[in-house]
Amino acid sequence: MTYVKNATNTLKKVLLCPPTYFEFEPINVITEDWLKKGEKVNKAECMREHADFVQAYQENGVEVVLMDPAPGLTYQVFARDFGACVAEGIIMGRFREPCRSGETVTYETKIKELGIPVIARCTAGAFEGGDFWMLDEYTIVHGIIARTDKAGCDNVARQIRELGYTMVGVPCHRENLHLDMCFNMVADKVAVVCKAALPDFFLKMLEKRRFTLIDVPQEGVFCHYCNVQALGDGRVISFTNNKIVNEKMRSLGIQVTTIDLVEILKGGGGPHCMTFPLKRAE
Repeated sequence: MTYVKNATNTLKKVLLCPPTYFEFEPINVITEDWLKKGEKVNKAECMREHADFVQAYQENGVEVVLMDPAPGLTYQVFARDFGACVAEGIIMGRFREPCRSGETVTYETKIKELGIPVIARCTAGAFEGGDFWMLDEYTIVHGIIARTDKAGCDNVARQIRELGYTMVGVPCHRENLHLDMCFNMVADKVAVVCKAALPDFFLKMLEKRRFTLIDVPQEGVFCHYCNVQALGDGRVISFTNNKIVNEKMRSLGIQVTTIDLVEILKGGGGPHCMTFPLKRAE
């Protein structure tokens, strides 16, 4: 069985988690700002937004597996972060923030129920799935930002090297949170990026690989402009307020499905953060 061998083939199956117990935590600059304004979670709107998100996947032919949310796990809606999926199976990560550490056992239990093997596990430092990207079938780039450190990146890199993967760490300023907030592949050799947030060596990597880049300003990172989800076949899930990026993607021939995401974004994550891919077409 081959699970996920790249970031842009046709998406077949995803794991999502409803925001049943979602609460704001001061663990990123986006949510910290909302908390300073006295903002509280609008649970009803979050549940509606997530239901629309599920429907968008289903309407695009993607099978959705739902987690049973656990009380006390306030950020479980951001399903991406517990690990990563490659062709051979699951890489289990290691959360940096204490409020998220309890998610690991719940997600691993679900993975076992689904019969997907765990092929690597972060045992040192921190490693989160929002930093993980497959540039191609053999090359992985992984953010070293706020949630993944060098020890975690090196730990996983050693384990998956045996499977033929090369992992390159991409350091960015901590305020950018995860790599998927400032770099996101939306189609083969097409990415939405914040060039101002990314190191020069990584931008040169993309240039040599002849990527087409849709650039957003630094402030766009905090509005989740890069945080969309590739469905494959030139299709993407984005959100309604991401107007400029949506227009630029459409100008490149990409079909954009938009959902009305507002409240969940205040937690510091968007469509990509909310999605754990379980299966892409070979």
